[in-house]
Amino acid sequence: MSLTKKDLAILDKFDFAVQPVGVKFLAKRPDMVERLNENMTLCEMLKRAQEGNVFYSDKENHTCDAGLYVLGLADVPEPFLSGEFGAGLKIFEEARSASRLYQYIPRIGKGVVSYIAFSPLNKLSFDPDVLIILAKTSQTEILLRAMSYRTGKMWLSRYSPAIGCAWIFVYPYITGELNYTITGLGHGMKRRKLFPEGQQFVSIPFDILPSMLQTLQDMPWVLPAFQPDGLEFVRRLLIELGITPPL
Repeated sequence: MSLTKKDLAILDKFDFAVQPVGVKFLAKRPDMVERLNENMTLCEMLKRAQEGNVFYSDKENHTCDAGLYVLGLADVPEPFLSGEFGAGLKIFEEARSASRLYQYIPRIGKGVVSYIAFSPLNKLSFDPDVLIILAKTSQTEILLRAMSYRTGKMWLSRYSPAIGCAWIFVYPYITGELNYTITGLGHGMKRRKLFPEGQQFVSIPFDILPSMLQTLQDMPWVLPAFQPDGLEFVRRLLIELGITPPL
């Protein structure tokens, strides 16, 4: 399903402090955006798009081995896989602990992706594979509820001490599952001080984005129990259901 600006307009209601970013993984060079004219890490590319820039990147634009690895664009040096690098950074106690990271980190298969297009929501001209939103907790609660409102699905957050970009970009893309994490966790982005701490990245894959957008149109954003008379609302509901309210 191709999304239109009308479909995405409901997100304007959040009044996010930072524009959400649409990301598209491509096998062929895109013609709808220009190539990034600098070299940087994958997480820095996200920051660049949040600042209002539209672009695509290729393998030569990346300066981080980890980013290239999770995108399936390159292998990492052996000291990464063995855990020597992660232990050397003091993220893990020993190499044997650090090496486990590469046993579970999500990674796109080789040959699937050669280019990545980025665009802030207000300039989006393509159907995103993943929409990455930087949100406050009150906004995240609404987004997560939109995911589970009709399905009852559990909220799950997946992350790791390092290579956090894998969980923001890659995990939603290859699993079709929404993921969220708190900013300020994970080694690389914390070290680079790219994003304000204590907020949430919410990454929504293309599979569920249309249904979430529709749910946001239909469901209450502020629940009755959160209103000023919320306690009384809950008491009346219990009585209606034949349950004696607690004193």
